Amino acid sequence: MSRINTNVNSLIAQRILGTQNASLNKSLERLSTGFRINRGSDDPAGLIASEKLRSEKATLAAAIGNAERAEQVVNVAEGGLQEVQNLLLEVQSLVTSSANDAGLSTEERDANQLQIDQILQTVDRIASTTSFQGTKLLNGSFDFQVSGQATTVLEFQVDGAKFTNGTNTLVQVLVTQSAQHGSIFLSTDGAIALDDDANSRFTFDVAGALGSREFSFASGATAAQIVTAINSFKGSTGVSAATGGTGVQLKSTGFGSDQFVSVNVDTAPGLAGNTGVYFASSADEDVVSTVAASRTTFATANGAIRDDGQDIAATINGTTAAGRGLNLSVNTDGLNARLTLNSGAAQAIASIDAFTITGGGAEFNIGPRVDIANQVRLGIGNIASRNLGSEYVSGVSYNLDDLGSGKLFDLDDGDLSASQDIINNAIDQVSSLRGRLGSFQKNVVGSTINSLNIALENISAAESSIRDTDFASETAELTRSQILVAAATNTLAIANSQPQNVLGLIG
Repeated sequence: MSRINTNVNSLIAQRILGTQNASLNKSLERLSTGFRINRGSDDPAGLIASEKLRSEKATLAAAIGNAERAEQVVNVAEGGLQEVQNLLLEVQSLVTSSANDAGLSTEERDANQLQIDQILQTVDRIASTTSFQGTKLLNGSFDFQVSGQATTVLEFQVDGAKFTNGTNTLVQVLVTQSAQHGSIFLSTDGAIALDDDANSRFTFDVAGALGSREFSFASGATAAQIVTAINSFKGSTGVSAATGGTGVQLKSTGFGSDQFVSVNVDTAPGLAGNTGVYFASSADEDVVSTVAASRTTFATANGAIRDDGQDIAATINGTTAAGRGLNLSVNTDGLNARLTLNSGAAQAIASIDAFTITGGGAEFNIGPRVDIANQVRLGIGNIASRNLGSEYVSGVSYNLDDLGSGKLFDLDDGDLSASQDIINNAIDQVSSLRGRLGSFQKNVVGSTINSLNIALENISAAESSIRDTDFASETAELTRSQILVAAATNTLAIANSQPQNVLGLIG
């Protein structure tokens, strides 16, 4: 049958040609854009998945930038601290040189003091000028804000904490084991009564964490005289003495397991009765009353008798804290803090509301999400000279600033031994802060950047497998479509020419 009004073959060829042209255009679009999915109709489910992955890529890239910026901030702060530490070492040298009193002229001492004054001014200037984009880094701007410090807390330092804005963190300490001195009671039963031999001596060695010393007393020496002699060397032995009861109470000058008192009796001719060396239990170390069962008589004391101190043990906010002497520290993801209790609180099993963290800290968001889990707060205190080197002298805290001219610990008439302790504390404080910043850079920021980069690589690979064009496959599809379009075009031409055959029937 031959019809001219409706060319069915042409219609079929047109439809096929349109389909092949659409396929060809789709291949051309994918090859030119590099994406397999250019609109939702290409792959609705794939589009949803790839857009979610793109969002994750964006947050990961931003988090990497945040972490790198955090590292840059810390680099600037650490550079200032390094210079401060160099200056502190110079102060250490000047103080040590000035201790050579007989070999130092007044002019030299004054010159040393002038250098110290200038160094203290430079330290303060570094503290007030070290900044990143106008934000001061070492003047306490990034220190944690604390309120409600308990009177039983002598010192504290908050290095890190996590809390949401507008909330406070109460630091609670539960003492579970008291801190103790090393303690021994030396019973002389009053004044020393030795044999009649004029050469008789009561001789014994006292040793502590700092060193040892031999003491020798003649008959008639009183407990008070023994105490005076022992205390005159407590700076070199680490052992102090006090009278009590029938003898002398010996205690380590510090608390903790690294403190001890050791007594080694060399000779005690004629001492008898209620005399000897007593151990005091850790719960009764300050009680001079003794129990006969704990006594070692001088006659049977053939070796050193020693009693060790005890470290404090406690939990801080439900986490077991590390205890050393009177000091406690905790380092968790939520709280990194150190504190020192006074001796009364450290020797009592009790709960203490130490202080409340109300804000502050340098906050960095180094994770892909904006939440507390991906945030870190780093405390950077004020390193001005008035805040460095805290040292207690006669119950009063002194700092590096007190080494200045006219201050208590200047080179003219100050206690250079205490000055050196202050400087050592300042050096430890700055080096500890530098170490903490370095650890933050290496173990927090550095590791986070590595982890985020790996995550970004994997997320990018997943997104690419869903959305990107497979050029090998798409090129083959393009070639196929080109051939089919050409074939469909030729077929349409043939189909359009078929109705002309009718003219042969008419003519």
